[in-house]
Amino acid sequence: MSTGQGRASDTAGNVKVMSTEPLTAARILEATEEVLRRHGPAKATVVDVARQLGVSHGSVYRHFRTKSALREAVTKRWLDRTTLALSSFAGDEAAEPEAALRGWLAALFDAKRRKAGDDPQLFATYEVLLAENSAVVEQHITELVAQIEQIVSRGVRRGRFTALSSDHRTARAVFDATNRFHDPAYASQWLRPEIEADFTALVDLVLHGLRAGTD
Repeated sequence: MSTGQGRASDTAGNVKVMSTEPLTAARILEATEEVLRRHGPAKATVVDVARQLGVSHGSVYRHFRTKSALREAVTKRWLDRTTLALSSFAGDEAAEPEAALRGWLAALFDAKRRKAGDDPQLFATYEVLLAENSAVVEQHITELVAQIEQIVSRGVRRGRFTALSSDHRTARAVFDATNRFHDPAYASQWLRPEIEADFTALVDLVLHGLRAGTD
């Protein structure tokens, strides 16, 4: 494995000692996120990432063959954090389905809202990257809908929910119905004072629909 150790010249032509820490894909993605935060997606370059790490840009290209591949990977890493955080709601077989779905939707909304509010510059950067990487976004949505489907299927098996057609179509309908509370396009609304009440009202309506016919 390359350690990235050696010498390189900075923009002023000065020789500098490069990092001796083993270079991994994870380190590159962490550095890329920092560079994107600092420079934005339009100005951030692979050279900037390499400089952040103290390695040559060739070392970065050995892990990610193109700038597009690097941007796609960092986008996926950002989205995967949300998928992982929500997996416990979908995978908890002991949980009451209604409580699990309510918790899942609340956790998704909270995760998106924190990303937008805690680091707005990076959030805006990722909005650009999401538009560039539609295949990554679609895969993310597929994974989220699959998690909802797990909860819905559990509810149907236990007689708590009634699927409108198939469990998958029902899960997709739930995802689409709550779009206002997870789609970055609505981020400007997430700080409104009434947003929590709006969210609760919609989730109550969704759960009522899923319960219909089970009594």
